[in-house]
Amino acid sequence: MSIKPGCAELLHVYIDVEPVSFNRGFYTVDVRYFYRVTADAFVGAARPVEISGLCVFDKRVILFGSEGGAKTFSSQACFGEMDEQEIRKSGLPSAVVEAVDPIVLNMKLVDVCECRPCDCELTEIPPCICSCFGSDLNFGSEGKRVYVTLGQFSIIRLERETQLLMPVYDYCMPEKECACGSCCEEDPCELFRQVKFPVNEFFPPNAMGCADGGKREPDLPGCCRK
Repeated sequence: MSIKPGCAELLHVYIDVEPVSFNRGFYTVDVRYFYRVTADAFVGAARPVEISGLCVFDKRVILFGSEGGAKTFSSQACFGEMDEQEIRKSGLPSAVVEAVDPIVLNMKLVDVCECRPCDCELTEIPPCICSCFGSDLNFGSEGKRVYVTLGQFSIIRLERETQLLMPVYDYCMPEKECACGSCCEEDPCELFRQVKFPVNEFFPPNAMGCADGGKREPDLPGCCRK
């Protein structure tokens, strides 16, 4: 009958990098986010039942990653096996996505016919994503769908290894003894008395900071005190 939003967890991010044919040095980064969303479903007057499902979101960005044609090989590769994807995309920069768990902004029940076609036809789901759920995902055309609006904060960047000339020095051997060896002879109680009491750790601040560095009185909106 109704549904109450819960929380959302970012499970995995699939990243694909392809060069832009009409603009050298630029690359398209296709990112697919996989989320596990939980909610409370109400059926009649009974207690709510917690349900979980899969949400998928696709995003494409175009970033500058310069050009490079060198092929890179590493000793960490498996002997006797070749990574066809790495060979085919040799010379491309590496895409990195930094993301946090999203915020559930809205959630509503809709019929299957009200969903867009792309929302109901998820065919490429990695097995590792399906294993994150306690039961099999339901892709049938019966019942209802939960349409979720998520707020996602992420940083997408391209990285490329390069050679830089940096000044280096020889091994530095210590020639002097540590001067703090005499600290053990001091009175520990005297050192503790010099430590300032952490008031903010026990009590939340009762005033909000202003843009000009003053303090805003909680009972006087718009009034600042220097």
